[in-house]
Amino acid sequence: MREYSNLKSGIMITFISKYSNIFAQLIINSVLARLLMPADFGIIAVITVFISFFNMLGDMGIGPAIIQNKSLDEDEISDIFKFSVIGAIVIAIGFYFFSYFIAYFYNDKIYIRLGGLLSFSVLFSICNIVPNAVLYKAQKFKQVGIINIIVNVVVGIFTISLAFKGFSYYSLVFDSILKSLFIFILCFRICKLKINRGYSYGSIKKIQNYSSFQFLFNFINYFTRNLDNILIGKFLGASTLGYYDKSYKLMLYPVQNLTNVITPVLHPVLSEYQNQKDIIYETYIKVIKVLAYLGIFITVYCFFSANEIIRIMYGPNWDASIPVFRILSITIVIQMVLSSIGSIFQATGYVNKLFSTGVVSAVFTVSAIVIGIMNRSLIILSLGLVIAFILNFIQCFYVLITHVFEKSFISFLLQLKNILIIGVLMVGGYILISKVVINNMLVSAIFKFIIGIITYATGLYITKEYRLLKKIILRR
Repeated sequence: MREYSNLKSGIMITFISKYSNIFAQLIINSVLARLLMPADFGIIAVITVFISFFNMLGDMGIGPAIIQNKSLDEDEISDIFKFSVIGAIVIAIGFYFFSYFIAYFYNDKIYIRLGGLLSFSVLFSICNIVPNAVLYKAQKFKQVGIINIIVNVVVGIFTISLAFKGFSYYSLVFDSILKSLFIFILCFRICKLKINRGYSYGSIKKIQNYSSFQFLFNFINYFTRNLDNILIGKFLGASTLGYYDKSYKLMLYPVQNLTNVITPVLHPVLSEYQNQKDIIYETYIKVIKVLAYLGIFITVYCFFSANEIIRIMYGPNWDASIPVFRILSITIVIQMVLSSIGSIFQATGYVNKLFSTGVVSAVFTVSAIVIGIMNRSLIILSLGLVIAFILNFIQCFYVLITHVFEKSFISFLLQLKNILIIGVLMVGGYILISKVVINNMLVSAIFKFIIGIITYATGLYITKEYRLLKKIILRR
């Protein structure tokens, strides 16, 4: 199937690009961590949260709408770009004035100066929305990947040189500005976007319905994803937030770095078949199975190796994070599969369903967070999030399978039954070795990893799922 071949090709290119960037960033950040103080990173981390929010406001759902709408001509894309540039200027100015509030809230006037500088980062990031979407629409994943690698490496080296010269957190500020600037310039040049004279609001109206639902979903999702940190920091204290934040970010690492290779490719490739839902469904089932088979191994391993993982990554001072990480790790397989669903709602044109399921998901997630805060317990909060993610999985996929694809939800779930069997076999293997005590954390982690591989492979063999995986991975 050509659509699956295109999807595999796009995923492979994105994989190489993303992990090349991760490798480069690890080296650059390890050098910067030795040159800059933790407080320097902390100052930038605070303002980065607000930059993400203003970038989200600037996106307005325009990027996915351009990818989805195949009838947009050059003049209409030109008009949308002009609209986004005007929006970028307004939002960048708004961010600068908002930095006064940040300075007041954190009682530090440095945020006013940083806000003025980083408003340029906001400006260029929003200006790049249309060029980036045009490249993805044309499925030029290779070009996007090369741009990101080159810019990250070159600007990263420049940032290190600034840090060596004592520029402190300003080196990180210029890092953000220069990356957004050069990525915009290169994407604009490569996509060959033509700026035509005149302006018509009709092009905005053409994507307004789609982009509005996309924006509303992004808006709700942003606050849902950040509410836990805000409330924990406010009511349970900074140290409690530190333990939770470390656990949550560590749990998210496999979710973000595995699914983010696939999800950017799903929408551009599958939107070509938006009127052929059976093709999208069959292709997506293969994607779900790959994510689920990866996710179930990571989930079970992290659950039974939480002690070793936290000790190796953070040291004994972070032991309070262990039970939280262990509980949250249950959601890894769920989140890996669930995180891909947005691209399918986009590709099929059902962004209204994406928004409605997002609202329901927000209710479940916020309820779990509030209950945990009221009980002043990270354990209860974490358990609540597990339940919330399970409920979110059920309601999101029920809507997608029954309302969008018009298939049987039970039949869909039955296709995933062998994944559950493999997970149970892995759990059984870990229970059998639970009495084995290895004091060396690294050796213990490796031992448990080997046990996980053995039981996982056994599960694949018993269920015969290794044949399907081999077919999916090797098929061209």
